[in-house]
Amino acid sequence: MKSYQEQVKKFNDERNWGTETLWSLKDLMLNMVEETGEAWNLIKWLQGKELEEAVKKNKDEFEDFVGDQLYLIFKIAYLTNVDAEQAFKRSMEDHEKRFPAEKTRGKHTNVLSGGIDLKYPNQNTNQKQ
Repeated sequence: MKSYQEQVKKFNDERNWGTETLWSLKDLMLNMVEETGEAWNLIKWLQGKELEEAVKKNKDEFEDFVGDQLYLIFKIAYLTNVDAEQAFKRSMEDHEKRFPAEKTRGKHTNVLSGGIDLKYPNQNTNQKQ
């Protein structure tokens, strides 16, 4: 991950799109939302087989979506001086604690709709522990 983060920094530095010019954390985050909206438009309101077929049919667009999101994540990481690899590792460790497989397998994690998220133990009262 570090090499990708450095590659994005080099790309931006060569264009003078670095920390001193043309960037705003807010705008980069809004760009992520925009990219998500474009992907969502390909599948919104679809379920089951229709959803699977739409994803297969639009594989190139989903590859673009993933690539664009990764680019933006790595750009935000270097601009905010965050080590993306360390942040990912920390997040995965947190997810392992919050969503243990034996309690969440096959279940969603929205505690307001009866899901399980051990970050909010008082809200998991509807679930069998």
